[in-house]
Amino acid sequence: MAENQEEMSPIEMKVARQLEYYFGDHNLPRDKFLKEQLQLDDGWVPLETMLKFNRLKSLTTDIDIIVAALQKSKTSLLEISEDKTKIRRSLNKPLPELNEDYKDALKHKSVYIKGFPLETSLDEIQEWLNGKGTIENIQMRRNLQRQFKGSVFICFETEEASKEFLQRTDIKSFKDNEMLVLSREDYHAKKAEERKQFKAETKAKARQDKEQQQKHAEDKEMGLLLDEQTGCLLKFSGELEDVSREDFHELFSGHGKIKWVDFTRGAKEGTLLFDGNAKEAFDKAKEANGGELKMKEKSVTWQVLEGDEEKEMLKKIIEAQQESYNRSKGRGRGRSSGRGRGGRRGRGGRDQGRSHYQGKKTKFDSDDEDDAPAAKVAKTENGS
Repeated sequence: MAENQEEMSPIEMKVARQLEYYFGDHNLPRDKFLKEQLQLDDGWVPLETMLKFNRLKSLTTDIDIIVAALQKSKTSLLEISEDKTKIRRSLNKPLPELNEDYKDALKHKSVYIKGFPLETSLDEIQEWLNGKGTIENIQMRRNLQRQFKGSVFICFETEEASKEFLQRTDIKSFKDNEMLVLSREDYHAKKAEERKQFKAETKAKARQDKEQQQKHAEDKEMGLLLDEQTGCLLKFSGELEDVSREDFHELFSGHGKIKWVDFTRGAKEGTLLFDGNAKEAFDKAKEANGGELKMKEKSVTWQVLEGDEEKEMLKKIIEAQQESYNRSKGRGRGRSSGRGRGGRRGRGGRDQGRSHYQGKKTKFDSDDEDDAPAAKVAKTENGS
């Protein structure tokens, strides 16, 4: 790009810079219209045709100014015909081959700058960059709605020029805005790390959302279960030192089906969960035992639980069932060992089946406890 400020007027500098952009390494390979024009006359393009380009036309429509600008430019990228009506890219400066080496060289010559106000124009950015190195291209980064994002990629003439630019102290601010300036390599490394972190955060959030949804479903299912199981709990207390869970199964055998025994040997109280109405089972067993229900000839106090006390105890039993089921899965067994509060391994009511709480539907039948890219847009203007 032209940067001879001593000999060129501001408008001549802008005109030369714009024309050199059109025919430059970055734009020309992608500019279908301009490449078609090059085929018509051995690479020559009439200046009248160039004035159809909007940005050049917005700078000037005076051919004399265009010719003067190119004559003063020191880049030697463009030639002017003898009659000063046509221009072409110099035959001594052929387009580079677009191979991996070229792409790698571009990467090392480029700098990322962020912090420009969104209303900043290309002219303002070019003016800010004047005198800070010979620049081949300025790419104003835009979103899908073609709105400026406040950041640019600057490609310098050489890798050394880009390194010198990064060492400057006068590029830290623009109109009182603090600027982020990185080599293109550092920018891509930073974006890769941000994408990695975003992916990890998204994955963690998805896992958390799934766990919350599962917990909500389980809480809802447990609420339904608590509503359905009313009247099924029978609390007992007394001198029960020699009493086992099997004794309760034996006492109520033929009178009611016990699904779970919440009792630890040696304790003085516990709770029975029946598959059905606890009072009916108690009344039948009491009648069958002469009107008084004892455990090993010792008096026992019996109480059918109701209200909040019933719900709290049922919730406790459900959680104990789930814990027992999870332990059995962790040991690779298909059935619960029943060594916890629900019963001893091998007993605790063989004919009572097995129970567990699994979220969707909870069943008791137990005491057998045995984790754009943005769309590419063809560029027709410098910095677009």
